[in-house]
Amino acid sequence: MSDSPELAKLVRKTASSGKLDYVPVVVLNETTKSKLDVLGLLIPHSDHTGFSIKLQGYKKTKSSPWEEDEPKTINLSEVSTLKLFKYLQTHLPLTHQREAGEFILIKVANGAVDLVGHDPQSLVGALTKVLSHSELVEHLASTELTHELTTALRGSIRLNEMRSAVAELRSSLGSGESAEQIYQAWCEKHCWAFGSAYVVRDEVRAITAGDNIDLILPNVIAGYRDIVELKRPDMDVLIYDKAHKNFYFSADVSKAVGQCHRYLDMLHDFADKGLLDHKEVVAYHPRATIVIGRSHDWSEEQQRALHGLNRRMNGITVMTYDHLLAQGERLIDMMVPAADTGAGAATASESDDDIPW
Repeated sequence: MSDSPELAKLVRKTASSGKLDYVPVVVLNETTKSKLDVLGLLIPHSDHTGFSIKLQGYKKTKSSPWEEDEPKTINLSEVSTLKLFKYLQTHLPLTHQREAGEFILIKVANGAVDLVGHDPQSLVGALTKVLSHSELVEHLASTELTHELTTALRGSIRLNEMRSAVAELRSSLGSGESAEQIYQAWCEKHCWAFGSAYVVRDEVRAITAGDNIDLILPNVIAGYRDIVELKRPDMDVLIYDKAHKNFYFSADVSKAVGQCHRYLDMLHDFADKGLLDHKEVVAYHPRATIVIGRSHDWSEEQQRALHGLNRRMNGITVMTYDHLLAQGERLIDMMVPAADTGAGAATASESDDDIPW
């Protein structure tokens, strides 16, 4: 059997009026009493040649073998003709499907995919479900993917991981979980939530024989280390001084500040050129972040107070677990394509001064 494409002879004729061309009539249906023809018309315009069809109905009479049946004759405009063509082209492939359902038709020709007319979001949703089948996953593992597809898949996977992480933190906070080790494990796994400059963490926690830090985060730009000190989310952060009408740090925060002050001194003394047993861990003028307490029910005055107190400290920043959650959500918003974000989504151009902590 030959694989060569089928050749078809096409004829275009000019009508007697000279104003348009036509193609030969094709009989669509014929019985002993009626007949239906289709006539293709090529109508010239200033910028293109339009194509429309005329469905001509005929009936047999005693006086004439075939007489035009006007009620069964329909003239389709160019737009209507194209709609009919697209309808047939789109739905004929359903004859190969045995069951009812919803389908997406993607045209593939010479290895290229034509996505014109398809909603990108619907396509991605459908393809995601298709690629979830185990046999296709196995095939993908042995297939060389394009750089664009690989990048898109990695980005999508990373985004889903970040969303799951944020949902996990939100759930822990919402359930009232206060165990510090729960949040320690979360922060170790998702250090990106502390900012896009931190994507990995150090395994090292001991800077001296008696000083263990919760997290040491290398800055991806310079490689120097900063530290994170975690406290429980059920601890107070701010106390209001009624006599002086201002907020001040709670005893728990003050203790954490003192603790970080010692850690920063130790890092400066022992790690400015690398820790003794880990020369790769270099802390040159390190900064410290303290995560403590909740702020989901804070007033604007409390947010402003924390912002002011942080601005007056050097090298140490205090934030709540709700601030950490919001920062994670903001980073996700910055990664999501513009079409998938709401009007209030954060952008990379926003200033750090917009962050209350």
